[in-house]
Amino acid sequence: MEVTASFWIGFNVFVLLMLALDLGVFNRKAHVVSVKEALTWTGVWISLALAFNGLVYYWFGEAKAIEFLTGYLIEKSLSIDNIFVFVLVFGYFQIPAIYQHKILFWGILGALVMRVIFIFAGVALIEKFHWSIYIFGAFLIYTGYKMFTEKDKKMDPEKNPVIKFFRRIMPVTNQLHGDKFFVKLDGKKYATPLFLVLILIETTDLIFAVDSIPAILAITQDQFIVYTSNVFAILGLRSMYFALAHVVDRFVYLSYGLAVILVFVGSKMLLVDIFKIPTFISLLVIAIILIGSIVLSFLKTRNDNRIDGQGV
Repeated sequence: MEVTASFWIGFNVFVLLMLALDLGVFNRKAHVVSVKEALTWTGVWISLALAFNGLVYYWFGEAKAIEFLTGYLIEKSLSIDNIFVFVLVFGYFQIPAIYQHKILFWGILGALVMRVIFIFAGVALIEKFHWSIYIFGAFLIYTGYKMFTEKDKKMDPEKNPVIKFFRRIMPVTNQLHGDKFFVKLDGKKYATPLFLVLILIETTDLIFAVDSIPAILAITQDQFIVYTSNVFAILGLRSMYFALAHVVDRFVYLSYGLAVILVFVGSKMLLVDIFKIPTFISLLVIAIILIGSIVLSFLKTRNDNRIDGQGV
């Protein structure tokens, strides 16, 4: 697909404009994001992604539009796993809701930069060394297996090697200082726990990118489609966190669904030179798995709540 410079420039100008509106207009003052506000913004981001999908259809045709939608759905579903980590990290460091938006804004901005590097490196690697697609496929299957078998594995933020290294090179205060990432005390510069959380958010996304980028490369190696679908999924992640954080414990089967999706797209990569699964079939399979795992999760937790309510 031939994408001129004007498409790249136009899309990135749009992204910068939306980020500027987010930080400079709608969220200029720190505040607690309500569920209603979060749901509204989640709807806005999904609507923008679908509208852009319509433009892809108009500009480049049906095949590319299906690739974008499939890639967006993969990235969106895998990004839900990030929300579990966000809830854990914010709770562990006792970060007030009023400061969470700022951390997620800068965290997602950093995630965009890392994803760009991963995307172009991944596409270049597959184009130069076609056999690397088999490595990506095997890795996704292994990751899906690990996700399926280690669902209840706990994460201790303080054992994160990046956090441990950072604490060695820079002192960290024991308490928050408003929404500041750094403070000066007695003439010495300190990082605050807020900055530690930002580091954890960034490293978490880096880990998830290792899974999600190969997953979308199983659908398409078109850089523009991979990049734009990733960006839309990431930009909507912050509002989705505030919308789902209070019900995240109800997604009991979601990790199993994501594991199956990773195994499916990994298998798709391994079979690419034997049998190419149509993108539309991939979209259908991924949508069914995702919706099925969410519906089963809510049915399971609803039934559990009913049993608990009856004192059984």
